[in-house]
Amino acid sequence: MHIAILTFEGFNELDSLIALGILNRVKTPGWRVSIASPAARVRSMNGVVLEAQVSLREAAEADAVIVGSGALTREVVADAALMAQLRLDPARQLLGAQCSGTLVLATLGLLNGVPACTDLTTKPWVEAAGVGVLNQPFVARGNVATAGGCLASQYLAAWVIARLVGVDEARSAIHYVAPVGEKDDYVARSMRNVTPFLAA
Repeated sequence: MHIAILTFEGFNELDSLIALGILNRVKTPGWRVSIASPAARVRSMNGVVLEAQVSLREAAEADAVIVGSGALTREVVADAALMAQLRLDPARQLLGAQCSGTLVLATLGLLNGVPACTDLTTKPWVEAAGVGVLNQPFVARGNVATAGGCLASQYLAAWVIARLVGVDEARSAIHYVAPVGEKDDYVARSMRNVTPFLAA
C-alpha cells in the first residue's frame, strides 16, 4: 500500500508531518508513505525545506492520497497546469484533505454534494467553491475524508490506517504517538471521531 501526502510550497509542517509520522507507525509489509510535491524541494510556511520522495504523477497512482494544507493553497488551485497533474479518483483510492487541502479537493470537483471540514481561515473559500463546511474536526463519506484544524491530522491518519489495514492498527498507531498518561484518552477520542465514518 502506498500513501502519498501532497505537500506544496508554503506547506504547513503540522499537517504533512504529523500524518507522515503516524502513518509510518504501520509496519505491514509493502506499506509506504511518501511526501509528494510538484518540485524536488518545497519550503514550508516557516522556512523548513523538504525533499519530495515521489512526483505528483506517482501520487496519482497511490492507494491513498492526503492533500496537505499551507499558506499558498489559493495559488495552488489557481495554477491550472499544476491542478491538471492531480489525477485523483475516489473510485480507486482513498482521498483525504487537511485544512486548506480541502480547497484543492473542492476545486477538483471531488466534494460535490459532500459536506467537508476545514480550518476557519479556509472556510469561506471552500464555501465559495460550493461546498458546505461542518463545525467538526473530521468527516468522511465513502472514500473521501476531510479534516479541519492542524491537530485533526491524526484523524485523517487514523482513518486511512483503519480503512487500509484495520481499526486495531489505527488504535495502535495513535496509542504510540499519544502523550504518556493520556494514551487511552487520545485513542478513545481519535476513534470516536473516525469510527462513525468507517462504514462502506
